Amino acid sequence: MTQTISPKPGVDRISLYVGGESHLDGREDVLKLSSNENPKGFPAAAGDALQKAATELHRYPSSDHIALRNAIAEVHDLDPERIICGAGSDEIIAFLCNAYGGAGTEVIHSRHGFAMHRISALAAGSEPVEVIERERTVDVDGILGAVNERTRLVFIANPANPTGTMLGDNEVTRLAEGLPEDVILVLDGAYAEFVDGHDGGAGLIERHPNVVMTRTFSKIYGLGGLRIGWGYGAKDIIDNLNRVRGPFNLSELQLAAATAAVQDTDWVETCRTENAMERARLTRALRDLGIAVDKSFANFVLARFANEETAGACEAQLRQDGILVRKVGSYGLPNCLRITVGTAPDNNRVIAAIKRWAR
Repeated sequence: MTQTISPKPGVDRISLYVGGESHLDGREDVLKLSSNENPKGFPAAAGDALQKAATELHRYPSSDHIALRNAIAEVHDLDPERIICGAGSDEIIAFLCNAYGGAGTEVIHSRHGFAMHRISALAAGSEPVEVIERERTVDVDGILGAVNERTRLVFIANPANPTGTMLGDNEVTRLAEGLPEDVILVLDGAYAEFVDGHDGGAGLIERHPNVVMTRTFSKIYGLGGLRIGWGYGAKDIIDNLNRVRGPFNLSELQLAAATAAVQDTDWVETCRTENAMERARLTRALRDLGIAVDKSFANFVLARFANEETAGACEAQLRQDGILVRKVGSYGLPNCLRITVGTAPDNNRVIAAIKRWAR
């Protein structure tokens, strides 16, 4: 007799997350523009802190992350008691779903939103509810119309991935004000640092205790390989997230590197400025070739083609030239390619390859 061991409902509906490609067989000059990584790498201060921390690997790390929380609080003018740290912002998203979701609840996410919103909802036993976007931008009215008595969480990425679009402060405020007090609005701010003057929702949180923001060190800080993120919200919500958090979820290496990185505000300013300049240049070049591109607020652009076949042909040309970008059919955008903004030479190489394809 064969016994079948089944997971809880929802787990078998999860499509495994697939990261951006890194290698092409037979090529050593691969240009990886498929994962929205910082082409400048990481701050030197983070590398120095990492090396120093490596001499203490026999010690357990801090379980309260106090040094990192204090550093984040000082840089962003926040209350350190309301900050939680995790293995990437992905883990904060999972904490939220585990603490507030579960059987019989619903979690709202947008059609082209980050895949982990749906995945984490299903893993927690919640029913994910997808809301269609308008012109690849989060639809506030659509989200408010999808809320019911089972809704516990609403996730939006702002700026969004993979579209690069962004809701203005007035629309985000309208969304927060329109939600019931027992529904948590989660502002996924993985790309918030690329928007000059954007606080990721911190000010809104002070007025609405049911709003939480998440951030990451994987993008502008260039620490994707270490997996570090954080969240901020009302004290009672953060306390509940810490109850489901493992006590040693971050290593001393992660904590040391992130603490040094967040204090290097000059690095952030430099990367934001250079990214904005190259993003604008790449956008203009694509549009000049007749390829539609929405205004992006992140470190990538979404190139839109006439159909899936045309997008596939362009992606094939890029691969032939050793350039890896991201196909986003799994996000409901089969006619699009997401292209990370690289250095000036990187972007020259992309533009030249697409010009060859266009001819």
